[in-house]
This record gives sequence, C-alpha cells and structure tokens, in this order.
Amino acid sequence: MMTPVEDSGRDKSLRATPIVALDFWSSEAALQMVDRLGQRCDFYKVGCELFTVAGPAIVRQLAARGKRVFLDLKFHDIPNTVEKAVAAAADLGASIVTVHASGGHRMLRAAVDNAGSDCEVFAVTVLTSLTGADLTEVWGEGEERDDDDLTLDVLRLAELARRAGVTGVVCSGLEAPFLHERFGGGFKLLVPGVRLPGGDPGDQSRVVTPAEAARAGASYVVLGRTVTSAAEPELAMERAVASLG
Repeated sequence: MMTPVEDSGRDKSLRATPIVALDFWSSEAALQMVDRLGQRCDFYKVGCELFTVAGPAIVRQLAARGKRVFLDLKFHDIPNTVEKAVAAAADLGASIVTVHASGGHRMLRAAVDNAGSDCEVFAVTVLTSLTGADLTEVWGEGEERDDDDLTLDVLRLAELARRAGVTGVVCSGLEAPFLHERFGGGFKLLVPGVRLPGGDPGDQSRVVTPAEAARAGASYVVLGRTVTSAAEPELAMERAVASLG
C-alpha cells in the first residue's frame, strides 16, 4: 500500500492559508458570518450554493469588505465557454477559480490564459466526497478501485493539470503528501474537507485536520462547517488558525 512521505522537505515555518466556506442560502447569512469572524479571516469561498442564490453581487460585497474570494464553481465545459467564464470571474475580482482537471488540456489552458495575473486557477482532481468504489461506478473500469488506485487517479489528473500551466490542484489531505513529493512547493495544493479534531466529517469521505493538511504541503485549507456551524465560530476559527502555525 502506498504511504505518504513523512516530511517531503516542507519548511515547517510556512503556514497554509485558511479559507472559510460560505455555504449559506442567502447573502445576508453569509455576510453575517463574515462580520462575525472579522479580522480572524480574510479569505472566503463562494461555491455553487451561495453563488446560485446571491449571484456575482456576493463577490463584490466581500471585496468591498476587503476580503479575498475563492470562487469555487468548478467549471467544466468546452474550452471557449470556460475561457469566458474564467475571464468573467477574474473581472469580478476572484482571487482563485476552480476548473475540473478531467476537462482536458485545452480546457485547462483556456482557463489559465484568461485568468489574468491576479487570479489563480486550481484544477479539481477527485472530489473529497468520492471513494474508490464511487470512481469504479462512474468510470466502469472492471474491478473495484481501492485507495491506492484513487491516489494514482489524483496523481494522473494533477500531472495533466500541471502540464497545462494551472497554479495548482484541489485534492484531499490524504493525497497531498504524494503530490507535494512529486511536484514540490512550486505547485500549490488546495485542500478542502478539513475538520478540527473530533469534528463531524459530514458528506466528506477523505478528511484531515488543518494541521495535517499543512504538514502534508497544503498552500490553502478550506474550513467549512467546522467553523461556520460551531457554537462559537470565532473560537473555532482561532483554533484552526493556531493549528496551522
């Protein structure tokens, strides 16, 4: 069985940047959380849920509060469509956008070429909610895939994305050590599905703690319900940030 590299040469003084996921059904609820966390967080994820109900305005409202935005819409379409979507996201002020690595080299390249200098493009490898069995069902490839097969799938998609020139990839914290070892610190890793110790994994299958993600080589870690659903989100955020040091 594949085992992660213990250190991978990572400088322990480096800290992964925390991003809080605003998975809310209204801009009002999302902005209330932003105001509540205050200076504890300056980077937020806007995903399909919030973007669908609040639209581009939520990105502008966050920017007006001095916050950076990770626009996580996971574009996956023909290159011409993705090209225009990424350009529009960058024009809105997004600091990070996501596209699916499985969209192929031409689509990925179109995203990179139209993101501009202030917007990073990250390619999604395998969603953190998926297991080897799920991929077997989706791709229909003979025997059921195990964790090693899933890791190889992530590595293959990451290599495709790297060749297309993306900033980095979205992966689980379990695959991050292998990617960091393979590609080094110049290829950024964004790790979602991060939970504080003892936290409920929810609908995620491959979760790690913030400290584990940072040690694995993550440049960014996404904190969702572990902060926003906590009884005291401010304290949960402070715990998460402290563990990244």
